[in-house]
Amino acid sequence: MALSRDQIAQRVAQELQDGYYVNLGIGIPTLVANFVPKDIEVMLQSENGLLGMGVFPTEDAVDADLINAGKQTVTMATGASIFDSAESFAMIRGGHVDLTVLGAFEVDVNGNIASYMIPGKLIKGMGGAMDLVAGADNIIVTMTHASKHGESKLLSNCTLPLTGKGCIKKVLTDLAFIEIKAGKFHLLERAPGVSVGEIIKLTQGELVVEGDIPEMQFS
Repeated sequence: MALSRDQIAQRVAQELQDGYYVNLGIGIPTLVANFVPKDIEVMLQSENGLLGMGVFPTEDAVDADLINAGKQTVTMATGASIFDSAESFAMIRGGHVDLTVLGAFEVDVNGNIASYMIPGKLIKGMGGAMDLVAGADNIIVTMTHASKHGESKLLSNCTLPLTGKGCIKKVLTDLAFIEIKAGKFHLLERAPGVSVGEIIKLTQGELVVEGDIPEMQFS
């Protein structure tokens, strides 16, 4: 079974470490805020100027002035701070974010990412993605492994305009957890019930499979 959006976010949350400053991009990454392990403290950053995002609010706790980069209402954790977007991007460009979680349209074996536009379709702009991939060393991309037409999004070479070059090291899809190194995809984990064969079939770029590949574990 392919992972749900919540399960992808839950698995990403397992990569968080105590004391991390973490930027969550639009889409699936924002859900990570709901799955931060209770035994660690992290500060979640939104590029629009909020450091210390909490979980999504219940209906009676919604504050329309508190939003994340995706314009969704959020809560503030203890110790949170609010500042303008210039300060936020200074933090990102200065390399002060320990982990960035982004969505993408395509990723390739060289760690290139295409995440902001599909030619011929209306777009709102690149947003902060280019700054995030340029300013962070530790990036996890979350995405579906293939398009709704069954076409792989893990490629030998990206076909869409690039957001960043050689910057992605790990990809978590609805089927697999993959590391990128030495110009190849390396399969680390597979979604529960998903076979290695299924992952190979839907990965267009070269995929290295070594030994028994464990299933992802969820508590």
